[in-house]
Amino acid sequence: MSETHDSATETSTELGDIVAVATSAGSFGTLLAAVTAAGLVETLQGAGPFTVFAPNDEAFAALPAGLVDALLKEENLATLAKVLTYHVVSGAVLAADVATGDVATVEGSNIAVAVGDSVVLNDSAKVIATDVKASNGVIHVIDAVLVPSDVDAAALLS
Repeated sequence: MSETHDSATETSTELGDIVAVATSAGSFGTLLAAVTAAGLVETLQGAGPFTVFAPNDEAFAALPAGLVDALLKEENLATLAKVLTYHVVSGAVLAADVATGDVATVEGSNIAVAVGDSVVLNDSAKVIATDVKASNGVIHVIDAVLVPSDVDAAALLS
């Protein structure tokens, strides 16, 4: 008897969740520390599916000096969670399905997506790697941290 394998099922059980995939990638230390501080690890380990526009460590390093430390303070964790959930979209959206337009985030605001030679979010963050698959969604790596329009970064630094 020959065995048949459902490769899609096998792949999804072999892949870790979004947090595990981001951890094994090795370039999301700041993001993972922020997700942990904001209490969002369990959410991103949940059933999903989720699409995460994940800023790499260089993206966090490019923020104004002191902003990450300010966001990690106990009194700013709700703002941190708002910033982080602004990077998450419900459903698994692969690069081939991305189109120009506004996309609703888990945070509640929209991200403006522009598709051209590259994909750019909110005229500031470029997608630099796509379709990093996880068991509960997909990660697209971006080169800048997205901040919702109602978050005042300057106020956090004062």
